[in-house]
Amino acid sequence: MTRRCNPATVAVIAADVAPPERHTAYPDHFASRVAGRVRRRLGDVFGLKNFGVNLTRMVPGGISSLRHSHSRQEEFIYVLEGAPTLVTDSGEALLGPGQCAGFPAGGASHQLVNRTSSHVWFLEVGDRTVGDRITYPEDDLQAEFGPDGRWVFAHKNGVPY
Repeated sequence: MTRRCNPATVAVIAADVAPPERHTAYPDHFASRVAGRVRRRLGDVFGLKNFGVNLTRMVPGGISSLRHSHSRQEEFIYVLEGAPTLVTDSGEALLGPGQCAGFPAGGASHQLVNRTSSHVWFLEVGDRTVGDRITYPEDDLQAEFGPDGRWVFAHKNGVPY
């Protein structure tokens, strides 16, 4: 349940924002791989349309997403707690609280992996540019962000999931 402060302040306690019923937009075949990730969609609580903000928790062994890159959208992450491993095209880097990383459109593929025995908490910020395409270098998956604000997933050969 989301607990709001005085409506005039337009503020909430981030950890009280309920995660969505379906934890991922990925096709069922891939959904189990991100089962250890819980996102609280903070931007949606405020009706933000141009960008999203998520408070995300990863359990030990969890991943933030399938490794991916965006054609148009940009992403930014800020680690609040824990020590996730950032995996990119060029290698891996251990991150800690207070560290952040940004991913420009058309840049390297990336994901966070929790290889520790503790939970990891981080903020994700990303824009919502229509027409964005996501590529997944390790998986038979691609996605396109439509004008309705939804991701449409397909195999790399274009056949829909």
